[in-house]
Amino acid sequence: MKQASTLSQIPTSIWMLGFVSLLMDVSSEMIHSILPLFMVTVLGTSALTVGMIEGVAEATALIMKVFSGVLSDFLGKRKWLAVSGYALGAITKPLFAVATTSTVVLSARFIDRIGKGIRGAPRDALIADISPIHLRGAAFGLRQSLDTVGAFLGPLLAAGLMLLWTNDFRAIFWVAVIPAFLAVALLIVGVQEPERSKDKPPINPIKRSTLKQLTTPYWWVVIIGACFTLARFSEAFLVLRAQQSGMALPLVPLVMMLMSVIYAGSAYPFGKLSDSMSHIKLLVLGLIVLIFADLILAYSSHWSMVLLGVTLWGLHMGMTQGLLATMVADTAPVDLRGTAYGFFNLVSGVAMLIASVVAGFIWDQFGASYTFYTGAIFCIIGLLVIAIKK
Repeated sequence: MKQASTLSQIPTSIWMLGFVSLLMDVSSEMIHSILPLFMVTVLGTSALTVGMIEGVAEATALIMKVFSGVLSDFLGKRKWLAVSGYALGAITKPLFAVATTSTVVLSARFIDRIGKGIRGAPRDALIADISPIHLRGAAFGLRQSLDTVGAFLGPLLAAGLMLLWTNDFRAIFWVAVIPAFLAVALLIVGVQEPERSKDKPPINPIKRSTLKQLTTPYWWVVIIGACFTLARFSEAFLVLRAQQSGMALPLVPLVMMLMSVIYAGSAYPFGKLSDSMSHIKLLVLGLIVLIFADLILAYSSHWSMVLLGVTLWGLHMGMTQGLLATMVADTAPVDLRGTAYGFFNLVSGVAMLIASVVAGFIWDQFGASYTFYTGAIFCIIGLLVIAIKK
């Protein structure tokens, strides 16, 4: 009863933002859940190349958020920046269907992630602007849960169509175009942005005097977020690990579906829990869960162990991703939320690039197990950083 009451208090526009994320994730994960397989089996790329493409793509998205976040604070308008980012992501989806080389895939991923970067910080700042402060963790958790439902449906659709169409990667990429454009339409008509106060003139978020308002507690969140990103390299390596388990090729996308189910099911409860529980304790628990996931994935490539490791990976995501977004909102001034999310993601973007390239190199040179052992080591480093903060 209490949970239903909490959900009913969350503003409609946050629900709509969640469904926008759901639709775009259906599109993106239909592609991304089979893209590593497409690159390795059809285009003949190496694990290092996969890691470099994923690292560059995800880093681009995160780095772009600093510019869109700053711009959203300066303009005082967030919705239409988010619309432009979602639209750019939508119009790049057909490029995957026509790709014949890894260069084309890299270009498509690069442009697509620019769109993600443009929309990410304004969207998160918009959620913080709309949500009541006592429901902020629940609001971010709800948006993340709906987003991850899309990340569950996308691989499920991809696996079903792989079976139905006998591994026709390109046909599936074309189907993925549809939900992407639906997401853009829903954002335009379904989300209302609160009006900026007339008494507050536009600010220059990158002036030194303005940036000084981002205090030490905020920068600790940035550092902790970077440690989490280093410990959790691209999920493309989960797909490649599943391929090593001997699973039939059409069933491999179901690994990402499993992770997304766990992620979606845990993001809202843990987001709500973060409104009443110590954020630091929850972060520590999340890192411990990721350590176990890495060790299990390193220990064995048997399908049962891969599924267990992926399950724990998804639980870690549900425990920490909405929480980190909440912590940024809690430690940043209202007028600098876009900028705060931007810098947070800039640092995380650099960490993602480093983590994915290192993971791909270790995978090629030493094997999959050492890649996941390295992830566990980065988790321990993250725990040490949190201990220093305390």
